[in-house]
Amino acid sequence: MDKKNFRPESLMMSYGYKPELSEGAIKCPIFQTSTFVFKTAEEGKAFFEVAYGLREKGAKEELGLIYSRLNNPDLEILENRLTLWDGAEECAVFESGMSAISTVFLEFLRPGDLLVFSSPLYGGTDHFIHHFLTDFGIHILGFQANQSMDEVAQKIEESGYANRLKLIYVETPANPTNALIDIEGCSELAKRFSTKENEVLVAVDNTYMGPLWQHPLKHGADLVIYSATKYIGGHSDVIAGACLGSSKLIGRIKGLRTFLGNMAGPWTGWLLMRSLETLKPRMETQARNAEKVAKFLKDHPKVEHVYYLGFISPDDKETYRIFKKQYESNGAMISFDVKGGEHEAFTFLNNLKLIKLAVSLGSTESLAEHPATMTHADVSHEDKTAMNITEKLVRLSVGVENPDDLIWDIGQALDAI
Repeated sequence: MDKKNFRPESLMMSYGYKPELSEGAIKCPIFQTSTFVFKTAEEGKAFFEVAYGLREKGAKEELGLIYSRLNNPDLEILENRLTLWDGAEECAVFESGMSAISTVFLEFLRPGDLLVFSSPLYGGTDHFIHHFLTDFGIHILGFQANQSMDEVAQKIEESGYANRLKLIYVETPANPTNALIDIEGCSELAKRFSTKENEVLVAVDNTYMGPLWQHPLKHGADLVIYSATKYIGGHSDVIAGACLGSSKLIGRIKGLRTFLGNMAGPWTGWLLMRSLETLKPRMETQARNAEKVAKFLKDHPKVEHVYYLGFISPDDKETYRIFKKQYESNGAMISFDVKGGEHEAFTFLNNLKLIKLAVSLGSTESLAEHPATMTHADVSHEDKTAMNITEKLVRLSVGVENPDDLIWDIGQALDAI
């Protein structure tokens, strides 16, 4: 079997790393260094010419190590491995998910441009769009998951800024409601408004599905973004982000990353490489657990509604079509409405014994939180109402614990209401 045909999970222990360059160490060492020594002045000159885009890299030329703000072995090997899951040409890793998201916005948007985005979004992204980008003269236009692409196109035309549309930003499934957006439809919409002088890009936040269960680039997205803190890191011990796409686009993003200085460090790179080795078995266990938890919640008398991909009905033709086309799993994220309001939701959260009351998601331990007052506290009341982020909504990130124990814990906490 040709090595290039190995599955990603088989390559996570070795791809991009040469043990002979590190004293034969089976695992990549932590290159805890700020700078790298050049063999000659001529070599240093050549490295900088490529790093700063003064010339193209030769066909057989390797990008030399200069300074850890530009490149570091831990970072480069991690980026190489991350490309395997999504089939991307290049990857850029950041010190947080928000730094990946904000760098994409800052690279591809200018004052006067139009950003179109799906709703709901992660609270930090929502805040950056509404309270930062608008201060710099960037026009914004949101749309809901239940709106057709023709309806979105009409909104773009009516905005008066159709000729300045530069980026369509999508989060699917949406945080925290699991609402689905048609990535291929967004790609077609971008092409509809693109011209020879202005290519409209599509960026997808794929954090909820991780690299395993959805591959946006294969559905027409130009960029895929992750909070690598979540499933990729998966142990609640590292903060990181990643962006993947074509060599051309990631080259631009890495260029801005160099000058913003928000690249990930060697420790972060090393920790994420460790986590990638168990990514698939972790996520598979979480998905199996989530299915059992979701079924328990659906039948519980104190639960009003469960937002879970596995419960999408074929009768909901458009959502079901998107689900069958884009997703390879139901995932491990569940939101549900308790019967009542904030008091009842808080009672449930305060009585959990095994599941931890904390934000974030995708880690080995199960987590529960209250989106309306926590992760999405900054979203306007009007928008929260429109997106079903109500006081009775609870979000669960299902971990790798025994599912019977998780169900017991959820049951006794619901009984306390």
